[in-house]
Order: sequence, then structure tokens, then C-alpha cells
Amino acid sequence: MIPQQIENDGLTLDFEEVVEPSKTFKLDLNKNRCVGFVDELEAMKQAIFLMLSVERYEYIIYSWNYGVEFKDLFGKPTAYVASEVKRRIRECLLQDERINEVDSFEVTTGKNKVHVTFTAHTIYGEVSTETEVEI
Repeated sequence: MIPQQIENDGLTLDFEEVVEPSKTFKLDLNKNRCVGFVDELEAMKQAIFLMLSVERYEYIIYSWNYGVEFKDLFGKPTAYVASEVKRRIRECLLQDERINEVDSFEVTTGKNKVHVTFTAHTIYGEVSTETEVEI
């Protein structure tokens, strides 16, 4: 039997996409506890911190789309790491649909570390943050 094109399958487009709330538990990193809740921009700051703290493909509990790949940069030349770290941070953070763009990278290199500051443009506003990669 050859499939026939159906003019109207009876489905109506009477729905709209809704952005889920970003309310989540607030992490107190000094006390290693969850203390209350955060929402919107503060939740995004926390989400960015967590994404950059988890090594991708390392833990079964996380999706393969979650986390950043810094582990294989250990032992590489500083110039290579300084250029590669920007791409990897962008790739990591743009997996989150609430983040529109990551830019304004400033990379400084030390003896065994590469320090990166950048700005993430989210649907709630801009988040300026920093991270450090040991090489």
C-alpha cells in the first residue's frame, strides 16, 4: 500500500510552549548544604557553576550533554589549552536552552593554570563568571 497524503489529520495547534521555572535549591558551598531556594538569575549562576564543575562523560548519573571536557587538557601546551578552553566552555554552556550566548572571554595563563573569565547571556540577564583549568 502506498501512503496517501492526508490533508488534515484532525490535530489542532491549540497549545503554546511554556518556559519552565528555574526555581531550584540554593547550594551553600561553604557548609555543603542546601539552604532555601533560588530562581532566575541566581539559579543560572548556580547552574553555570555546576556545569563547569562536572567533567563530561565521567559520571553515569549525568547526561552526556552535561558538563565540560577539561580532563584531557592536562599536560597539553599552555597555548593550546588557552585557545581550546573557550570552545569547550561555550559548548558546555550552550547545551542549556536558557543560555543564548557566551562571549567576552579573557584568558590569562599561569605556570600550571589557565584562568578564564567570560560572560554568559541568559534569558534572565548576563552572568559574568570565571573558572580555572589546571594543566
